[in-house]
Amino acid sequence: MRPKQWTKNLFLFSALVFSEKLNDLPIVLSVGAGFLLFSLIASGGYILNDIIDAEKDRTHPIKQKRPIASVALSKKTALLFCLLFLSASLIASFCLSQPFFFVVLAYLLIMFLYSFWLKKIVILDVMTISAGFVLRIVAGAVVIPVEPSFWLLICTMLLALFLALSKRRHELVLLEGSAPSHRTILSEYTPAFIDEMISAVTGGLLIAYSLYTISAETQEKFGKNLPLTIPFVLYGIFRYLYLVHQKGKGGRPEIDIVFDKPLMIGICGWIVSVLVIIYL
Repeated sequence: MRPKQWTKNLFLFSALVFSEKLNDLPIVLSVGAGFLLFSLIASGGYILNDIIDAEKDRTHPIKQKRPIASVALSKKTALLFCLLFLSASLIASFCLSQPFFFVVLAYLLIMFLYSFWLKKIVILDVMTISAGFVLRIVAGAVVIPVEPSFWLLICTMLLALFLALSKRRHELVLLEGSAPSHRTILSEYTPAFIDEMISAVTGGLLIAYSLYTISAETQEKFGKNLPLTIPFVLYGIFRYLYLVHQKGKGGRPEIDIVFDKPLMIGICGWIVSVLVIIYL
């Protein structure tokens, strides 16, 4: 189920924060319910992906310890729980909000296409991962409901690409010559090629976020202090690049981010500063 990766679904709360509705308890509870449902749906997808990739995961020094790859859990039992999570979550999603239900369906469609096809196509594999994060933002917005900010979607897309490309780089460096036997698409990448894409995405992300904070629409809505959060974003990106290039991390962003104290301090600083600027 990979509960540690449920942190990705915190993106559902983004629209709630930036729509200035964080002090509305019923709306917060609705988004919280969406978070739980999206987490169960994502877990169903992770189980399906692990069933499909069981043989290849056995060639990976870390993934070979996963329950299905290590044969600690049978594929039949795993598939049963996958169907249970997905069916129950879809029914509950429809009851929560019909627009939320359709966003969830779109996420599931992309996830299935990724598991069976898109993860084998160079560049589209990481773009599909990025699309999943964008749909998380949309899912959180339709529950409220509000229209998600164009800038928020762009920044999320670029951030997700940054993390996905860093993960591909880690796999290449860690597995070296055996990388394609674990993930076929890795034969289409080289560390140098990925570094070029990471550089482009990093620049785009920093520019997009900076433009968002100084745009007339943003400053009219939140005031002129949001640019003060830019240093936190700069530090967070540079710290993560340090972990990837100097510490050999990046393969498990949900772990690398949470357990790196300097990075977490920077993220918490950004969160607190954004909340103070928007709500005080």
